[in-house]
Amino acid sequence: MNTNASNTTASHPITPNTTAPNTTASHTTASHTPAAGATASRTRRAALAVAAAVLAGLAAPATASAAPDAGRNPGDAEVAPARYTHQALAWQPCAKQPALDCATMTAPRDWHHADAGADVTIAVSRHRAGDPAKRKGTLLMAAGGPGASGLLRPANLATAAPAVGAAYDIVGFDQRGVGESTRAVCQTPEEFQDFLAGDFRDQSPAAIDRVVANSKKLAASCQERTGDLLPYLNTEQTAHDIDLFRGLLGEQKLSYFGPSYASMIGAYYGTLFPHRVERMILDSNIGFDGTWEKFELGQPMSFQRRFDEDFVPWLAARDATYHWGSTPEEVQAHWEQRRAALHDQPIVDGSLTIGPNQLDNGAISAIYERDTFPFLAQALTAVDDWQGAGPAARTMAGRLFGQYLSPEFLAEYFSVTCNDTPWTKDMDTWVQRGAENTARYPLAGARTLAFSAVCAAWPTAPAPKVKVTGAHLPTVLMLNSVHDPATYYEAALGAHRALRGSKLVTVTGSGDHGQYPTANSCVTDVVESYLLGGRAPERDLVCPTPQAG
Repeated sequence: MNTNASNTTASHPITPNTTAPNTTASHTTASHTPAAGATASRTRRAALAVAAAVLAGLAAPATASAAPDAGRNPGDAEVAPARYTHQALAWQPCAKQPALDCATMTAPRDWHHADAGADVTIAVSRHRAGDPAKRKGTLLMAAGGPGASGLLRPANLATAAPAVGAAYDIVGFDQRGVGESTRAVCQTPEEFQDFLAGDFRDQSPAAIDRVVANSKKLAASCQERTGDLLPYLNTEQTAHDIDLFRGLLGEQKLSYFGPSYASMIGAYYGTLFPHRVERMILDSNIGFDGTWEKFELGQPMSFQRRFDEDFVPWLAARDATYHWGSTPEEVQAHWEQRRAALHDQPIVDGSLTIGPNQLDNGAISAIYERDTFPFLAQALTAVDDWQGAGPAARTMAGRLFGQYLSPEFLAEYFSVTCNDTPWTKDMDTWVQRGAENTARYPLAGARTLAFSAVCAAWPTAPAPKVKVTGAHLPTVLMLNSVHDPATYYEAALGAHRALRGSKLVTVTGSGDHGQYPTANSCVTDVVESYLLGGRAPERDLVCPTPQAG
């Protein structure tokens, strides 16, 4: 999960980094080995059935495409009515990105009862292969979060990875609940500011009561304002949307690139539709082998590790520029002093308020990538002396500390994370866990109670369980850095074990979130050999990060 606003997606959630460059748009991972000979005859029969449908001029039904032996889970979706599988995509240049074509497709609200309830609309996009003569197929990329928009990301990937852009039609979409698709609605901007206000470290009874009340209010507002769409904003339904899109594109198979939360989307899609996957890259991986609760309880540790072991020493080495301390101990003491001062007297400048939670949130978003460390350092100089700070530093502080997340992002974030898998409902348990995480991992641990209490109060039942195994998939390629704050390496190892047959590229010397495309030639060579040459690594690999200044 990514709460970073750059391009992917999460902190206590996995959120997108609002200040980082667009890097999440191009992360991928993949998995497994082909099915063995015992299923070969059944696979051939399935292929013949598909061929017959094509010859008859029919698109293969988007949700009925998995053969009986394809490893599907209980609760599979029913066959999609023809009004979905036979719709035409009316491609037009995207209003916000003329290099892309955009269209809208209609999907069932609930893929398990396709004739019940109002439809949803899904905004989709396409970047045509730059070299049609060498076209290898269609590469679908999804966005992180949950809550980030993926509609315009194919253009970013085609520019950042020109060899891939030449060989593939790169397609994207806004997941149900997001952006130009049918959206989730939970809170107004004013209500959202109340949710993030104050100091999540405050363990006084009054502060705890306020946090729990705000979390319950957020959950109730999602039910009230999103209505009967709410239970169907989940990863399993999104996987079915993807297969509908595949069918409407006329493709028998897709390749897939999924960074951050999109790694979970890819793992679910590959589990439900393994025979529709050509290649798959999962970059910066959610712990999709377990529950969201388990995964998010690991994030306070990883955000603290990234802050303490990577950013703080980096800042101490640059005391001559930023004047925040010449040793890690001095920087940490300075941080605590400044945070305590903001608790007592927040900075208020027009509509901007910078209190202790905003300070934490800005740091959380800026440590997704090393390239954004200078942004955080510059913003900290302004917080140190707001009246004396120059306009550039104050502008950076306003962007970093004043624009973290949005009510639209969190509406989808909570819908997916609270819907996908079960959560502990006992609020006293969360009060205790929140206190423990605040004491041990204060940067992101302090908000454990606020975020987890939303899911504890969530009004809908969990979505159908999807157990990821890697069965019947081609080799999936997975990427992860060792100090990733949001999609931490320990969770990636668990996901790698669950996705049997996958190959993991461990990026050492890095804590960046999102490994492709980057300047790391080792990662680039592995990914592009896989996508362009069909060569998957024979074993797990290690790619060191080039040393930066």
